[in-house]
Amino acid sequence: MGIADTNELTSRSAEFARHGALRDSTGRWIFKLDRDAWSHLRLTDSKGKVYSEVMVIPMYPVGAPKEWVSILSKDGEELVCLKNLDALDPMDRQAIEQELTLREFVPQILKVHWVSGTQEPCEWDVDTDHGRTRFVLNAEEDVRRVSAWTVHFIDANGCRFRVDDIRKLDSRSRGYVEWYV
Repeated sequence: MGIADTNELTSRSAEFARHGALRDSTGRWIFKLDRDAWSHLRLTDSKGKVYSEVMVIPMYPVGAPKEWVSILSKDGEELVCLKNLDALDPMDRQAIEQELTLREFVPQILKVHWVSGTQEPCEWDVDTDHGRTRFVLNAEEDVRRVSAWTVHFIDANGCRFRVDDIRKLDSRSRGYVEWYV
């Protein structure tokens, strides 16, 4: 067995299905995803067992949001671990991508109008890609540099905001953000 064969085997064995009725003997995924009457995602295995209100969780949401995706039961049991979404039926892939989009909704801060002070808690008034809003920053630890130019904020309610590239902000906005990172 060559290195390429070993890498492929390792990659395939890292992907898994908790129950046999989710994957066939050739490794092809055989589950189906759809939505119930309340728009909750549900997974149905090849034997007809329905897992209602499943959750789609990206293992690396910042670095690789569509690689290594887990599908969990409503009780938190991992049912499926997908290396990527390429091998899925197009409808199932679309359902997972929709869930990832909903789960990872993070407004992008485009401009900071003002910040109430330099000590926490403080209120921020910002323009985002979804409109103008205000949020309260409880602690300096709620501002995290993700990369050299990307910054994440978590407000007092647990909502997340992001600056993709602080270099693209106007100088006043950049000053507010850099004060905290």
